[in-house]
Amino acid sequence: MLSLIVVAIVAVAAGFVVWANDKRHTKYGISVPAGVALAVGMLSWIIFMAAGFGYQPGLTWIPWVLPVVLGTAAAVAVVWFLGRSRTRHDTARLTAVLRL
Repeated sequence: MLSLIVVAIVAVAAGFVVWANDKRHTKYGISVPAGVALAVGMLSWIIFMAAGFGYQPGLTWIPWVLPVVLGTAAAVAVVWFLGRSRTRHDTARLTAVLRL
C-alpha cells in the first residue's frame, strides 16, 4: 500500500511540473494535468499489482516506476491536446466577437 501512496504523490507532482512547464497553461486549470497523472498512475498501479508484478523478484520496479511514467506521459498528452484545442477555440470565438 505504501507504493500506491508514493506513486500518487509523485504522479501529482509530475502533473504540476508538466503544467508549470507548458507555455499555454493559462488555457486550462492547474489541476487538469495533475488529476490526469494521478488517475492514470493509480489505475496502472492497480493493474500492475493485479497482474502480479508487485512483489516478484526482478519485477518490483514495475509498480513503482511505470505508473509514474505513464501518468506523466498522459499529463503531457492532455496538456498538448488541451493547449492547442483551447487556443484554437478561443481564437475562433474572439474573431467571431470582433467581427460583430
